[in-house]
Amino acid sequence: MFAAPAFAAVDGAPANVRAIMAKVAERNQQRAAALPGYTGRRVYRLAYRGFPSDRDAEMVVNATYDPSAGKQFHIVSQQGSKFIQDKVFRRLLSSEQEATQRANREETALTPVNYDFTLLGEDDSAGAHQYVVAVVPRRNNKFLYRGTIWIDAADYAVVRIEAEPAKNPSFWTSRSRVRHSYRKVGDFWLPAENVSTSHIRLGGQATLTIAYLDYELASGGAPAAPAPVPHSGGY
Repeated sequence: MFAAPAFAAVDGAPANVRAIMAKVAERNQQRAAALPGYTGRRVYRLAYRGFPSDRDAEMVVNATYDPSAGKQFHIVSQQGSKFIQDKVFRRLLSSEQEATQRANREETALTPVNYDFTLLGEDDSAGAHQYVVAVVPRRNNKFLYRGTIWIDAADYAVVRIEAEPAKNPSFWTSRSRVRHSYRKVGDFWLPAENVSTSHIRLGGQATLTIAYLDYELASGGAPAAPAPVPHSGGY
């Protein structure tokens, strides 16, 4: 279960949220152009409990992002259920590469073309001032989501997401919830952790965690503010 967000209400939300999201879109373009690339390590873990049997798996992946070539992944190690490795982990990697393609980036960006926004309030509980915004997708798309995002008020970068997919990722999944967080690496915000809980129609539950570790920014770039990721706020 995800904890309910706590924040203070803000008056004049419609005008405020338009200005906030316009600034987010502007900063996203600047950061995408400035990010020189990076390398990092990821640890994927999935625990399934339910019919017909419990299953667990883990995969360690080296990730490389290059602005001209996109994302590349190298699997370092795998253990546990081969079904999860092949049908879940590898599909996640393929889907992420697909999401970074230019056409998909435009169709999933945090803009009024793709989402309706409502400013819910402001939050200082994380030690930094943040805007709390409800997002509702304007169409069903596997890369869009509905839920709540937290935006750093100084950098205008998404630093936290609690949401569910706009489009059910699988017939076998009745509901999925995602919690995604980012941390600052140098002058850029990059993914820190993803926790996804999916309820399976046959009665089981799958919990996926992704830990993003050991970032190193590429040299030769001109880092600016935190970097975005297509449809979520970081790279």
